[in-house]
This record gives sequence, structure tokens and C-alpha cells, in this order.
Amino acid sequence: MPLRVYSTLSRQKEEFQTVEPGKVRMYLCGPTVYKPAHIGHMVGPVIFDTIKRYLTYAGYDVTFVVNITDVDDKLIVKAQEKGTTVKALAEQMTADYFDNLKLMGVDSVDQFPYATDHIADMLAMIARLIEKGHAYPLEGDVYFAVDSDADYGKLSNRSIAQMMAGTRVEANDRKRNPADFALWKSSKPGEPAWDSPWGPGRPGWHIECSAMSARILGDSIDIHGGGLDLMFPHHENELAQSESCSGKPFARYWLHNGLMQSGRQSGKVGGQHSRQGDAPASEEDQIAGKLAGSAGAESVKSAVFAHHPPEVVRFFLLSTHYRSPIDFSLENIAATGKSLEGFHRLFEEYERISGKSAYALPAPTKRTETTSLAAVESLAPEVAAELASLRDRFTEAMDDDFNTGGAVATLFDMRRVINGLVNQFTAAGAKPDAAQQAALTASVKLLMELAHTLGVFRTPPAKAAGQQDDLVEGLMQLILDIRADARKSKNWPVADKIRDALKTLQVVVEDRPDGVRWSRG
Repeated sequence: MPLRVYSTLSRQKEEFQTVEPGKVRMYLCGPTVYKPAHIGHMVGPVIFDTIKRYLTYAGYDVTFVVNITDVDDKLIVKAQEKGTTVKALAEQMTADYFDNLKLMGVDSVDQFPYATDHIADMLAMIARLIEKGHAYPLEGDVYFAVDSDADYGKLSNRSIAQMMAGTRVEANDRKRNPADFALWKSSKPGEPAWDSPWGPGRPGWHIECSAMSARILGDSIDIHGGGLDLMFPHHENELAQSESCSGKPFARYWLHNGLMQSGRQSGKVGGQHSRQGDAPASEEDQIAGKLAGSAGAESVKSAVFAHHPPEVVRFFLLSTHYRSPIDFSLENIAATGKSLEGFHRLFEEYERISGKSAYALPAPTKRTETTSLAAVESLAPEVAAELASLRDRFTEAMDDDFNTGGAVATLFDMRRVINGLVNQFTAAGAKPDAAQQAALTASVKLLMELAHTLGVFRTPPAKAAGQQDDLVEGLMQLILDIRADARKSKNWPVADKIRDALKTLQVVVEDRPDGVRWSRG
């Protein structure tokens, strides 16, 4: 089926058609770099990095832009608190953000424009809005006149009165309308300032994204992404000022990811999962429950990565549909990590059989170049058919509004099928022959092809120190030898005691025709 995406603007799924055939221009609102990145800052980049990967896999030429807001009221306040400059603080926090993106495997972003590098573009856009009657200077500031935009509010689907209710607005009794928002702000002494026709000052938050997007991607883009909490006022105001300036549609599709919330329950990843539903919570409920003030709102390195590998966190974020809220808790992430151990055991078994690393297989990056299953079909046609069906199910899930939750579930089913093939080929205790190894390689290669499209299983996981310790290996071998002797002499109480103790320690022991293997369960 054709790719369909849900656009917040239309409130429905639409067939994906780009402004320029074969090309996608995608913009994601990045962070205001005034404090270390927390887990919530990773959600959007991981989701839209995955969307770019899939669009590229589907054959599109994608340009992906994420901005850096390095001048803002929050930055000014935080720099003053820390006794440093806005520039120094922004540089430090930007480095932290980039470091966390790298850890999360987000490496498909083409450009990271900085707001302070595009002041001239912002001034030009503001001047154009004034010229067209959509903005007005006021005491060194410049405001966008919301009454000048006949369809202002069409993104959030609210009237100006509804948007103003309960919303904190900038106090200025001389504004034409209380909802008018700042395009340019006059600077106080000691604050960052740039010269402008209206006096020294700095840009408003919303104009930054509009100007950077227009400069790099053009007046009309294909996808504009961001968290649901940015829909109003930020995205609403971006849309209004961009379209008022250019007279063209700003973004064809507005994609808003669900928000990180404090976890309520753990769920199984890859099967029926409490977070895989396609019907996200209401916008109001998600924003009300947005993660704040908890462990997840602290630095992602200390609050999350200190406990769980970044790839596990990425898998956790992708295990739900991107528009659904994400129930954050270390327990939920731990459940995800537990579910991935079966993949790692499969990859270890494949390497033992073939002598090749699953991570080094040259997995295709285009759907049109997908892995051939001919080697599987010649030995196990029913398995080849099931793998092909799962590949179709994977792409169908992703073609249905980038349903990563459904795609992840498919990977688990594919692992089950490949494990069955491994067991079939090793049932007699002999090492699989060349044809069987070729079939296993094709199967694992297909799994990696789809996994890489989600940005996972690209590198081997770092082993725990205990697994690298020769002493532990030696002690485990001794225990297994004692267990084997007990079983041989039919000393079942000792054999059972060893089995139960290892189980308590979460050590999995497999009695196989070719020997005994152990792993952490």
C-alpha cells in the first residue's frame, strides 16, 4: 500500500506526496540549549531519525534539519544564574546534546543550524511581514498581528479566544491584540543584542525556526516535526508567520510525537504491548502528564544511560507508535532490555555456526535491493514464505504512518522464525553445511536489513565486565562440569540444586546436541 501519514493540520491520514517528486525536506524543532539534555529531548530526534531512515529505505532523497536555539530568555536567565555568558553556556549544552544524539544512534541529521547564525534571515523575514501588513513595530519590539491572518489557529484547531484562555501571554497593553506574539524583542543592558531597523534586540523564539527552515529547505517543506507540546504556540505561530511572509503553504504534513510521561506499567515488547495502540491519548491529557520534575527530567546520562545502554533506550522509544504517549520508567526500559537478549543470543549462535558477525553483514539500505531469500527457499520454502510475509508486514506497518511499534513486533516474530531454522539445522548435532549456513545468513541479513531501518542492532552491545572476566568463565565451566558429572551419575538432587541456583542468578543453561551453553537470562 502507499505510504500514508497522519497530519495534525488535517487531523487525518493522507497519502504521502512530496513537494518535489522523490525528495523530502524535513524540519524538526531542536532544543533550547540552556541545560543538559534529558530523556524527553531524545524522543523527537530518535523518531524522526527513524522516519528519515525509512524514507531513505523507501527510495526518497531526504534532507533532515534540526535547529539549535542558542539565544533565548531561558538561556539568558540560566547564564546569569551560573555566572557565565550565554555563548559559553550554549556551547557547553550543545556539546552535551550532540554527545547524547551520538549515543542514541541519531546520525542522519544533515544540518544543525544555529539561531545566532541566521539573524540576518530573521531580520529580512520580519521586514517582509511588516511590509505586507502582518507585523508592526512597537517601542523597539516587533509583533505579529494575528488578526491579519484569516486562518490563524488552523493547526491547533482553536480560535484565538480559545487559545488565549489559560495561556500566559506577554504583558504589553499597547499590543493591538493580546494574542500578538513577538518577532523581535528589544534587549536590556547586558543581554545579547543585534542591530536592527527597530533598535538593538534579539529574535523571538518562533521566527527563528521559520527563518532557518526557509533559508535551508525553502518556503515549502514536506514534513515539520516536533513534540505535541510545541503545537501551540510555537508551531501555530511558525505556520502563521511563514505562510503570511511567503504566501505559500509552509509544511505539507505536520507530525507531532507523543510526550514522555511517568510510567504507569511495564509492558512486553514485541508482543501485545500496552503502548502500541494507534489511538493516542488526547492532546490535553498528554500535555498535562508531560514528564517534569522526575528522574527522567534530569540529565539523560545520569538518569538513564547510567542504568541502561542507549540502544535499549532507543528500542524502548520505538516500541510504541510515535503519536502515543511514552510511559517512562527505568523498569519499563529494563523490560525492553530483557526482551532484546533473545536477539543477542541469536546473533551469538549465528556467529558460532558461521564464523561471521551478524553486525558485519552487508544489509541492503534500499527496499528495491532487499535481501534475496533464494537460499532459504531451496531448503525450507515454508520458512522463506514466512520471512517474506514478515518483511511485507514490516513495510506495511511503516507505510501506515510510521508505525514503529508494529515494525518492532515484526522483528520479534522474525527472530522466532530464524531460531526455528537454527534448531532445524542443528537438530542432529552436526554443524550446518554450506547450504544451510547460506540460508541462515540470508535470514539474519534480512533481519538486520529491517532492524537497521529502525536504527537498531548496528553495532554489538558492550558486554558486562563479568562476561569478559576469564575467572567468571572458568568458574561457570567448573559448575557446568560438576552438573554434568551429577547428571551422568544420576545424582539428581545435586544437578537440580545447581540448576535452581543458576536460575535464581538469571543464568540460562541450554543442553544442546553439540554441548552445553550458558548465558545471562
